[in-house]
Amino acid sequence: MVVLRTGPVAVGGVTLGNHLILAAGVLGTTGASLSRMLARGAGGVVTKSIGPEPKNGHAGPCVAVLDNGILNAMGLPNPSQDFTGELGSLGQKPVIVSIFGGTPEEFAEVAGWFKGTAAGFELNLSCPHAEGYGAAIGVDPVLVEACTRAVSTLGMPTWVKLTPNVTDITAIGKAAERGGATAIVAINTVKAMRISTALRRPVLGNRYGGLSGDAIFPVAVRCVYELFESCKIPIIGCGGVSTADKVVEMMMAGAQAVEIGSAVQRDIGIFETITNELYAKKGIEPGEIVGCAHE
Repeated sequence: MVVLRTGPVAVGGVTLGNHLILAAGVLGTTGASLSRMLARGAGGVVTKSIGPEPKNGHAGPCVAVLDNGILNAMGLPNPSQDFTGELGSLGQKPVIVSIFGGTPEEFAEVAGWFKGTAAGFELNLSCPHAEGYGAAIGVDPVLVEACTRAVSTLGMPTWVKLTPNVTDITAIGKAAERGGATAIVAINTVKAMRISTALRRPVLGNRYGGLSGDAIFPVAVRCVYELFESCKIPIIGCGGVSTADKVVEMMMAGAQAVEIGSAVQRDIGIFETITNELYAKKGIEPGEIVGCAHE
């Protein structure tokens, strides 16, 4: 397997400790949990998605663990502006705040709460199970461009997380790029569902949810590959990354870094596990493999 040289990584305006980032919504609900993941090997962390008003989320069950992934329909529960107090103890660490809103103005409002305390923003334009938010906006290139521009004009690193639940993800990526995004995160969960044959009803309270984990890794690789050929800004791969070799595969498709989420459920030390295998002082320069599968 390819082994990479150790050292800081600059992606989309944010300097990370390594190529591995904790994905949004996974242990990102408190400053303490974010700090814990940084201490355990994550090169950067993304918070739970924060919106313009507090939300309780969907009625349960909200999560179903499957053989090859996780199905969830949380409904974007969050404390809204009260979350600002959680970042005080993190100082200048690479903490990206995931934000959502129903309009460009709401995105700008939420981003403004964290300007100066966050290392950057990740726009959640891709959650598949929150009515009026996420993918409801993220399937429209015009809205994606407008929401991105509303945040990027604040002068902070602006990452945009894309939904795979579209006909052409490159059209959405280009819209984010036009709006001033400094990086694209691909992808969020795939809209899916399961039905309990014993109960004769969907396993999730919201019926539909988002599938993450190993099952969607090939989808994520394909999306990263297509975006690399269509967009000029950096791409961060996300979706089913659970091993060092999968990190390398994502990078060969075109990702400059990766986010890890569902794998944390199986191994709380996943960042340490991967870094121990992925890096060495005499490893190759990471830039040598980014996008090499396109040659």
